[in-house]
Amino acid sequence: MDRAQKEAEVEELRQKFQGAKAAILAEYRGLTVARSDKLRRALEKEGAAYRVVKNTLARIAVEETAFAVLKEEFRGPVSVVLAYQDPAATAKVVDAFAKENPLFVVRCGALGGKLLGAADVEALSKLPTRDQLLGQFVGVLQGPLRNLVGVLSGVPRSLVQVLNAIEQKKAA
Repeated sequence: MDRAQKEAEVEELRQKFQGAKAAILAEYRGLTVARSDKLRRALEKEGAAYRVVKNTLARIAVEETAFAVLKEEFRGPVSVVLAYQDPAATAKVVDAFAKENPLFVVRCGALGGKLLGAADVEALSKLPTRDQLLGQFVGVLQGPLRNLVGVLSGVPRSLVQVLNAIEQKKAA
């Protein structure tokens, strides 16, 4: 790889890191190409990308990004998972894949400019996804409105019941 190719690779990696919301580093030693492709396809469905990187190029690429905390973690055979949409959903896919494939070991991650350990990435995978959180939020908002509608409809209902009782009393 000549210097121009390396510079192009660094710039491409920098662009990918700048567009990402979260990053997860994992060791992939011994992982077959078929299994890597399976992970790559699963991550693409969640708006994430999987890539094996050269450590020196990755260190340079993360220098002026929110993922600079990962700089010292690029050593040995390492792959990067970049979450572009929902970090929790991406972490769920990575965690599930790591449990199925013991050769794929989550090393660390970064979210919001903070370094996450392997246990933190696993905890992130247990959080509800963005869509689940939005659904829960809508449910919370509906509760008071539903109660208000019930209270407001109770007054006319009671009036109708009283009028029916008066009508039945006069008819008897």
